[in-house]
Amino acid sequence: MYQKKPEIGKGVDWLMVWLFAILVMIGLICIFSVEYRSSDGVIQSFLGFKKNYSKQFFYFLACIVLATFILLTDSKFFTATANLSYMVGILLVIATFVVGKEIKGSKSWIPLGFMNLQPVELCKIFTALALAKYLSMQETDFEKPRGQLIAAAISFLPAVLSILQGETGLALVYFSFLIPMYREGLPVIYLIVLISLGVLIVISLVLPGLTIIIIFTVIALGCIYFLRRHIRRDNALLFIILGIWLFSSFITTYGVKFFMTKALKPYQSARIYSMVGRDNPYIDSKTAVLNPEEAKAKQKKNEQQNYNVKQSKIAIGSGGFSGKGFLKGTQTQGDFVPEQHTDFIFTSVGENFGFIGSAALVLLYLGMILRIVFLAERQRSTFSRVYAYSVAGILFFHVVVNICVTVGLAPVIGITLPLLSYGGSSLITFTILIFILIKLDADRQMVLR
Repeated sequence: MYQKKPEIGKGVDWLMVWLFAILVMIGLICIFSVEYRSSDGVIQSFLGFKKNYSKQFFYFLACIVLATFILLTDSKFFTATANLSYMVGILLVIATFVVGKEIKGSKSWIPLGFMNLQPVELCKIFTALALAKYLSMQETDFEKPRGQLIAAAISFLPAVLSILQGETGLALVYFSFLIPMYREGLPVIYLIVLISLGVLIVISLVLPGLTIIIIFTVIALGCIYFLRRHIRRDNALLFIILGIWLFSSFITTYGVKFFMTKALKPYQSARIYSMVGRDNPYIDSKTAVLNPEEAKAKQKKNEQQNYNVKQSKIAIGSGGFSGKGFLKGTQTQGDFVPEQHTDFIFTSVGENFGFIGSAALVLLYLGMILRIVFLAERQRSTFSRVYAYSVAGILFFHVVVNICVTVGLAPVIGITLPLLSYGGSSLITFTILIFILIKLDADRQMVLR
């Protein structure tokens, strides 16, 4: 019997589609405002594939085709190929160690001629699918440590490879997969430990190690004194207090030093310490600065490393409340902000459209993230719900970190602003992430495993 083919728009959440399209168009406008000069022909430059906004426009056209293809795909395809796609993604990331191209100190790109592909960026899609597949399996017992460890391994293996490539910023994005894991029953104690560890690292950056150890020792002795009656009844409490004190002291003394000298590059460590108003205590640990000329050179280098953020603040601040107007930004048109079309694209919004435009953009992102959470909670299958929360977590992390970097609240770690920043890999990745979610939501009556 003849069966009518399903319509492409059946069950599609058009609000998500419109939010996607609006954000991409804002991105094109911002990239255009950064690169366009009055001597350029608008139509010719848009179609010439020479300017970054021209390339982004063609990437957007390719993404429309890609999104249409995803909406025509059976949702069962994503569950059936989740593990295979994850393996392919890991192999692509490993391949960069052999055939990768080094860009800005990170060997994480594969040259394709017309664009550079960053596998660790694309691997976020495969990780989200693989995690959703694993947590939706009937035999998965996520309440036991074994299930939690496997889920963590799936989530953080690409991050480890990314760090080995020198791409620390993207590696941090993979912590966003803790959000879907928490939604599916990850004990809150893990999140408390991670947050406490983060706070401890921040404190260690601000205060000298010896000072922190003295403070923690006083706190530990105070806890032992005030809890002495409970300790007499249960000696385990004493070991817990001493264990926390010992762990905190170890992190302060050795853990932060290892992270700042081994996991991060010298210029990244310098930016972090500059942000908190301290000199890097680990720089030149073997060969200390011995003369004023070396000290002056070191100071000049630190100033250059902070140049991006300083110019970013100037650009955003110059926009004021309502902005200078489209193509009227002096910082943007003067090309003062490095990487303004990629990691610092938010500065063009701030200068051209001011606080009003910046706030509207943040509200658009917030609306998209909240909409994704709404879609996640109406799914029948665990697979679709976990995937939706993964997408929400990735978007949230990218938006918050990128904006914090541009306004000087976080060190520069090279994270794009979703759908706005220039880059084929980034735009394609977020297009696939979002439209797989839209497709899964369109088929939400199906139970996928």
